[in-house]
Amino acid sequence: MDVAVTPWRDTKRPLWPLALVVPALPFIALLLATATGSPWAWWLTPVFILGVIPVIDLLIGDDRANPPDDAVPALQASPYYRWITYLFLPAQYAALVMTCVVWSGDPGVTGGAGLVLTAGLVNGIAINTAHELGHKRESVERWLSKIALAPTGYGHFFVEHNRGHHVRVATPDDPASSRLGESFWRFWPRTVAGSLRSAWHLETSRHRLRGRSPWRPHNDILNAWAMTVALFAALVAGFGLQVLPFLVLQAVVGFSVLEAVNYLEHYGLLRRRNAAGRHEKVDPRHSWNSDRLTTNIFLFQLQRHSDHHANPLRRYQTLRSFDVSPQLPAGYATMLLIALVPPLWRRVMDPRVLAHYGGDASLANTSAGYRPPHAPGGGAA
Repeated sequence: MDVAVTPWRDTKRPLWPLALVVPALPFIALLLATATGSPWAWWLTPVFILGVIPVIDLLIGDDRANPPDDAVPALQASPYYRWITYLFLPAQYAALVMTCVVWSGDPGVTGGAGLVLTAGLVNGIAINTAHELGHKRESVERWLSKIALAPTGYGHFFVEHNRGHHVRVATPDDPASSRLGESFWRFWPRTVAGSLRSAWHLETSRHRLRGRSPWRPHNDILNAWAMTVALFAALVAGFGLQVLPFLVLQAVVGFSVLEAVNYLEHYGLLRRRNAAGRHEKVDPRHSWNSDRLTTNIFLFQLQRHSDHHANPLRRYQTLRSFDVSPQLPAGYATMLLIALVPPLWRRVMDPRVLAHYGGDASLANTSAGYRPPHAPGGGAA
């Protein structure tokens, strides 16, 4: 008797549009502010992203299901998944324009601070959408990636992440790979400055190797930055010079969200050198993963980071979870908050890094002067 085989289906398919809740949150805050007149309404977005989502993450837990190999080609080809990423961008820009309108009306200190965090978090999370789009071969998606990066002024990420970070990840040479014992507050200036220098070097070298000046419209950094200049100029023209400080502040918040995510993705992990003196191939041991369902939905499965580094062209809906990958104790929303408090971060993460390397800190990517937590005077450099 033949047994009918039920074809595999993506049970998360109806959930992926929930990622669009993020750029919708500022409009919900607008309705709340209009109804109540309270400036605290503008804190809805940061409270939801950094407070509510971690609680939902904890309650719903993990999803470790992977698509079977024979389902991957159809999943990769489905336009449904990529249109969700496309739709993020008009919602992102609409939210930015709306927050500029409110800022230009003088929302006060409380409302203004909430507006900065609101726009910064939306545009910071939009960098994740840019990340998903920027890895693809299709020209339209690569340009959309730059458009998503424009509100944070972080267009050089398009170059550095793809051609720098993915080559040097989990090595001391990578400005976006944090070191064991390095606090986020020490990592932030190192990665911001280092990533910018690296991106410029990579892009100018690409042009000079072809015998042409890097000062040209086809420079991927310059045309991405030009989008930021044009966007900010248009918003200043529309709403007055008073929105410029808002645009700068929200951009700093936005790219700081990205760098906080970078901080936790490879903390302390190291690719060893082989006999030829080259770093070993990237594998699932070199990225921290999380299978928390809620944050994976909101972040297009960025937390399945090991598979992303092994297969950068895989679309988010096909990324897999690996048993050998080191696991974070919570989703990115929770871990980002923990990263902001260095003693708490070290207490949570340093033992996990050391356990990953059998207690031998010399096998990890360590900060200069680092001592294991159990050693006298141990702690961060």
